[in-house]
Amino acid sequence: MSKRPVVEALKNVLADNYALYLKTQNYHWNVEGANFRGLHLLFEEQYTDLTTAIDTVAELIRGLGEKAPGTFEAYARATSIKPGSESASAEQMVAELREDQALIQKTLQAALEAAQTESDEVVAGFMIERLTVHRKAAWMLKSSI
Repeated sequence: MSKRPVVEALKNVLADNYALYLKTQNYHWNVEGANFRGLHLLFEEQYTDLTTAIDTVAELIRGLGEKAPGTFEAYARATSIKPGSESASAEQMVAELREDQALIQKTLQAALEAAQTESDEVVAGFMIERLTVHRKAAWMLKSSI
């Protein structure tokens, strides 16, 4: 465990991003119903974006001199995102992912505040960028219901 709050906050961001990536990809593969094509493509767009974010967050942690966690066990301990079921209905998938967008925004906000406290403009800037992305993702999901 790091003594730096910004590093710990980034580890939580990494865990939430990874958990949301996995859940969104699961739903991309398994969504069914009248809105299949639109949801399949929306979920793909969202998990593809998360892939890049995951790498950037891990590199931010490394740039601060710490090791980035990289196991399912570490992510399970640090994430606020609950696992999804491939058997969920399309409506349930959208609703869960919308809720997850709100959860990840809280995690990002905490990391932003930690970065601001430490005057780390690099991390703060990236957290603001990610908050913008996740607000849009939440809006897209809400509009899909």
